[in-house]
Amino acid sequence: MLQFPGRFPGLIRYLAAFSIAAGLWGLGGAAQAQTAGKPAVKVRYEEVVRSVLYVPMYVALNQGYFKDAGLDVGMKTSQGTDKGMAALLSGSADIVLIGPEASIYVANSESPAKPKIFAGLTATDGFLLMARKPAAAGAKFDWSQLKGKTVMAFRPGSNPDVFLEAALRKHGLDPKKDLKLVNNIGPAARTGAWLAGQADYAIFLEPEAGNLEKEGQGHVMASIGSEVGPVDYTVFTATDVFLQKNPEVAQAWTDAVARAEKYTQTAPAADLAKQVAEFFPGMTQPELAKAIERYRGYKLWKTRPLVEKAAIEQLQDMLVASGVLEPAKRVKYEQVVVTDFAAKAK
Repeated sequence: MLQFPGRFPGLIRYLAAFSIAAGLWGLGGAAQAQTAGKPAVKVRYEEVVRSVLYVPMYVALNQGYFKDAGLDVGMKTSQGTDKGMAALLSGSADIVLIGPEASIYVANSESPAKPKIFAGLTATDGFLLMARKPAAAGAKFDWSQLKGKTVMAFRPGSNPDVFLEAALRKHGLDPKKDLKLVNNIGPAARTGAWLAGQADYAIFLEPEAGNLEKEGQGHVMASIGSEVGPVDYTVFTATDVFLQKNPEVAQAWTDAVARAEKYTQTAPAADLAKQVAEFFPGMTQPELAKAIERYRGYKLWKTRPLVEKAAIEQLQDMLVASGVLEPAKRVKYEQVVVTDFAAKAK
């Protein structure tokens, strides 16, 4: 049976109930559709959460990069890597943006379909560690301040949790003994739980982090990604069957992503804020620009879509250290990553 660390709700049920091949769209021939002037190929896409961390993707959508590549992208938000993987394996999504750890877990399962990572979007973790009170004037945050405290994290085995634990271990803290990680609050409920007084510290993405700062309800202490270093954090994933049937779609997708990643590296933050504003109706463009500049300073976005072998190996080191992957169940890079499309990306 398919097993994941923590809770991946309904995933086993989805696998038992659906045939992957039956759920896939007939998407072959995208390249011909582009050259012959035929209608764009529809692709059902799900992002893990809505976040400024995924600015390059929103730029690609807003600026028409996918349309230029012959694709008509319909987007949904999964609210969790577990739910995104369930959508992929059930056939209700063609491509998902999720953490690479999920593909490692499924590779070790009895699932007849195997997810394959074919392009990367973020170079490392975008979560920011936040405290309820600002640091004293002139004082530098010391990770030892977390000892004996409660920290709002994510579901055990998820990338946010695993990366946080790696940062804690780097600073000499045992995530299992020296503090309490709160792992049972869903993505959509985390901000409300924080405002209700749960936990002493928490990790948040933008725009939540910036919004909490603006309201005086939280203060950024550190970047988790800066502590851990470059390890691919969110990746575009499809089933092996989908990629075999629709290589033109995967290549067109990766080309659009590569174009957006190059543009995002140097485009003014104000321009990027304007281009992605439709995806963040609750934020002003100056607020968006500030969040974008913060993330760019941390070098969170990939400059090309290839997911490197070293990143997958380091991620598995972290999964083993967190106790959510047995050393004997490490997977080979080629089991979970297909490099063909990223290597050819224009």
